[in-house]
Amino acid sequence: MAAPLTGRGETVARTVSAALTATRQLTGGLGTALLALLVACGLALTAVACLVGVGLLMAPTALRALHALAARERERLGRWGEEVVAPDAPPNGLRRALADPVTRRELRWVVRHATLGLLLGLLGVLLPICAVRDTTFPLWWPVLPGDATTTSVGIGTAHSWSDALAAALLGVGWVAILLGLGPGMARLQSGPGRRLLAAGPGVDLSLRVAELTATRAAALDAHATELRRIERSLHDGAQNRLVSVTVLLGAARRMAHRDPVGAEELLERAQVAAEEALAELRGVARGILPPVLADRGLAGALSGLAADCAVPCRIEAQVPGRCAASVEATAYFVVAEALTNIAKHSGARRASVTVRGSGGRLRVVVEDDGRGGADEGGGTGLRGIRRRVAAHDGCLRLDSPPGGPTTLEVDLPCGT
Repeated sequence: MAAPLTGRGETVARTVSAALTATRQLTGGLGTALLALLVACGLALTAVACLVGVGLLMAPTALRALHALAARERERLGRWGEEVVAPDAPPNGLRRALADPVTRRELRWVVRHATLGLLLGLLGVLLPICAVRDTTFPLWWPVLPGDATTTSVGIGTAHSWSDALAAALLGVGWVAILLGLGPGMARLQSGPGRRLLAAGPGVDLSLRVAELTATRAAALDAHATELRRIERSLHDGAQNRLVSVTVLLGAARRMAHRDPVGAEELLERAQVAAEEALAELRGVARGILPPVLADRGLAGALSGLAADCAVPCRIEAQVPGRCAASVEATAYFVVAEALTNIAKHSGARRASVTVRGSGGRLRVVVEDDGRGGADEGGGTGLRGIRRRVAAHDGCLRLDSPPGGPTTLEVDLPCGT
């Protein structure tokens, strides 16, 4: 379990983490950029074929490929930030597609992504390779042929240790470029998709109304479920124990004169029952809003959960400030429920929890190396997590193929 970093170490760790995340985003964007290049070429061929009439038959297939790629890009962008709300399904017919604003925006995006997005994706792949190659060059250059190129850019030949160290300095430069420019490159690559693939203002309003209606229903459902849980805990636990205390005290009072020893035993049993009732009440209170959140913050509270987990768990928390109390409580309960599921059902040997706050959003990722196959239909735990998240207008993504690993991602608005 890793303790939260502070000061300069936290800044360095945040910079490195942002660069690694940006590299993963650029690499993922390279995949969709290559597909965008193929789709763009197919659309160009279709446009040329339309001049001789054959393209009219090819147009529906080309447009379906465009819409499918746009949907895939929305899903990819949603994994790395705010969800891109999809518009209504655009038409596949050529005449209607030419007049459809959604299709026109998708066409503009595919051209940009197949050019600028492809270039940025290639840089996101090549820069780490160049950085590793040049930085480690002094370790293996003596075994190379004498005419081997020194640097990754194909310039120079190393004849001495000073030449090899110069190549290593170039590798350090690649690392500096990744750390400094990587996040900006990732934003530049994803920007056209977030602007052009999102639903337009008119469509977005209706979708937003429907979305808020669904999240309000989820919030009410989650509230009712929580009230039922508290009622069951009080009725089945603390209330029964307090009734037992009352009965034992009454019996002890009646036996006090004729059997003092028996009355003393009843008083001891009443004391034990009262202590158990007090523990039950404390547990219910912690289930409503854990006091550890107010005392230690979200990072400290999650560290406590990891320490109590039966599966070795690593915590990485980078939350610059405090979120709304209800959001922190939701994140806490999400992690608590997820770790409980991991310990009970996954058979995992390791688990990790990553929490990052940026841009007004709180992102929680829980991963394990267990057997996978997690399904919301298999129990109430995951459904409860989704209801809690939906109540805050957040989103939940679960990736748990059979054989593992399992990744649970939750994105929440930080609130104030």
